[in-house]
Amino acid sequence: MQLSNNARTVLERRYLAKDAEGNVLETPEEMVQRVARNIAAVDANYGADAEAVAKTEAEFIEIMDRLEFLPNSPTLMNAGRELQQLSACFVLPVEDSMEGIFDAVKNAALIHKSGGGTGFAFSRLRPKNDKVLSTGGVASGPISFMKVFNAATEAVKQGGTRRGANMGILRVDHPDIMEFITCKQDSHDLTNFNISCGITTKFMEAVEADEFYDLINPRTNKPAGRLKARDVFSKIIEMAWHNGEPGIIFIDRLNESNPTPHVGEFEATNPCGEQPLLPYESCNLGSINLAKFVTRDSMDWERLRRVVHIAVHFLDNVIDANRYPLPEIEHMTKANRKIGLGVMGFADMLILRGIVYDSEEAIEAAREVMSFIQQEARQASIELAQQRGPFPNFKGSIYDNGEIPTLRNATVTTIAPTGTISIIAGCSSGIEPIFAVAYTRNVLDNDQLIEVNPLFEAMAKRYDFYSPELMRLVAKRGSVRGIEDIPEQIQQLFATAHDITPEYHVKIQAAFQEFTDNAVSKTVNLPNAATQDDVAKVFWEAYRSGCKGITIYRDGSRSSQVLTIKKTEESQKGGQQPVPRAVVRPRPQVTSGRTLRIPTAHGNMYVTINEDEYGICEVFAQTGKSGGDAAANNEAIARLISTALRAGVPVEDIIKQLRGIRSSTPVWFNGGLVLSGPDGIAIALERYLHWRKTGQDLDSVKTAVDAAAPAGECPECGSMLKHEEGCNNCPQCGYSRCS
Repeated sequence: MQLSNNARTVLERRYLAKDAEGNVLETPEEMVQRVARNIAAVDANYGADAEAVAKTEAEFIEIMDRLEFLPNSPTLMNAGRELQQLSACFVLPVEDSMEGIFDAVKNAALIHKSGGGTGFAFSRLRPKNDKVLSTGGVASGPISFMKVFNAATEAVKQGGTRRGANMGILRVDHPDIMEFITCKQDSHDLTNFNISCGITTKFMEAVEADEFYDLINPRTNKPAGRLKARDVFSKIIEMAWHNGEPGIIFIDRLNESNPTPHVGEFEATNPCGEQPLLPYESCNLGSINLAKFVTRDSMDWERLRRVVHIAVHFLDNVIDANRYPLPEIEHMTKANRKIGLGVMGFADMLILRGIVYDSEEAIEAAREVMSFIQQEARQASIELAQQRGPFPNFKGSIYDNGEIPTLRNATVTTIAPTGTISIIAGCSSGIEPIFAVAYTRNVLDNDQLIEVNPLFEAMAKRYDFYSPELMRLVAKRGSVRGIEDIPEQIQQLFATAHDITPEYHVKIQAAFQEFTDNAVSKTVNLPNAATQDDVAKVFWEAYRSGCKGITIYRDGSRSSQVLTIKKTEESQKGGQQPVPRAVVRPRPQVTSGRTLRIPTAHGNMYVTINEDEYGICEVFAQTGKSGGDAAANNEAIARLISTALRAGVPVEDIIKQLRGIRSSTPVWFNGGLVLSGPDGIAIALERYLHWRKTGQDLDSVKTAVDAAAPAGECPECGSMLKHEEGCNNCPQCGYSRCS
């Protein structure tokens, strides 16, 4: 296999079989053989002899070995191994009863343990303060139970390979919708959830007409109040601008293309939003690397046709090879046999074909390639149905109209995020633009290594404008647009996520959605300076262009750091970009606060936290009586914290940077660990914030054992995370906050 160093590292860390001591037991080639052998063996269930099974196995090995197709991560990790859980996407029902709610919590824990992600609709739950007839009390509402799901997810470990992730959806006509919209305003709340509002067509029409709309109590199915639609829509926009959540799901549009409405309605999707599923349904996904099919003039359509047919065969076999976490999931999944074949490497394909991502030509290229894949995937499903029979729920489905032959699979296409498998394949992620043309990577001994997009590096050498100095400049900027030493045509060709206008992000998504059975995972990246009006335009464009949902992310909106920009004389004269500088307000004459005692390996540390009229403004840290290096380090850290606080840096961001720094001698404290002096200062700040918010005695505030990773830095390899497809992902090692 032609794998990059990054790809081999990701495979060794997450995918290749290991022994009890963590030693790698297989090569990437052996992993492919393991997966192909396990999935091809299903053919024997349908009458294939040993020779035919071996032929199928060889085909599966071929398309994976050539990195033309890869299945979703659970299949690569688990096929042919003890777990044998091969699906990435699940949706569980949340019934309006205590038993139903906690059954869903238990079932989600089982799915997370097996490496899957879960989606939930909380729309069936009665609203806050509604009647509970069995006890005579009042309901606590959906958001309170979302916190229970979140805590359960935090407690479940996934064997070090995949983290638990959830999607929470609430219909826009639920009485608690306003609380839901703001439930992730604080970035520390519901950290294991992506959230989306289930937007109805009736609601959007009310927004357009500036009318009120009814809220419906799901317990009685009767109106329970009215809200002005534009006020609700404005709040969704405000929160999405604030930190990217909630996203929106056009729930009626999902159900318009529901292939089995006689079985049930769509209420929710998987964690990244691209896979609508019925309650207890799962789906297995796979992606074709479009960059592998580019020819000098166009695309190798015949080769692509062959790979699509083999991939559909592979994904259909996965349904039978899978070991499901619940019998209800096995029954529903096998009754509909949904698969989701998608793409990755779309941006690379455009570059290789000389097509600019933010152009009408790119939109046509998206339609062309996805319509071809959709048509061939459906034809492959028809042929499988002729051999094996249609999916059991075919009768009564939208296809049961005599216009097309029977299908083996209720759906065949999905555009999924491909964060980790695209690293393995060495291509751009999903249908996203490239993340950066070049970037700086920190390696051992504080050395910095410039990583350059291989297509750009090859083109720079071919057209004789390559130089190490230019590559360093590109790495510093990320983008090549506006660099005079690079030909204009190449500047346009290598478009990064932030080079592209929101309009073209949505247009590309809509072009793929037009020929996709399920939905499309895509992030619309906005600059930090984007306004709420810009967000509103994206949402309206998505609604009017036929998208099934939309997610935006405004650059830097998760950290909320406030900086004042000052233009120096030199930058104004030279036309350079202004330098961000933080304005530090002076220390006030009078402050008030508290001192907390935190044990460390070097003795008790006394952390004094003071406030002025604007909030926390300074921190002092004194360790023991004898001074020493530890005391000096903690005092220095406290001084820097004080400067940052008076420069407007949120205390929550400071806590995230310090929490989890580990020394060689952690100590126990109040039910948790103090890992080091810096960690202890962060714990003191956490405890102080909790006391200030709740008024609880400080001794009642427990210390968390697990530390939160810094938002902008990968907790595994230290590289900068990128935010796309609703999640923080590492382009280097494959870490994902959502999976």
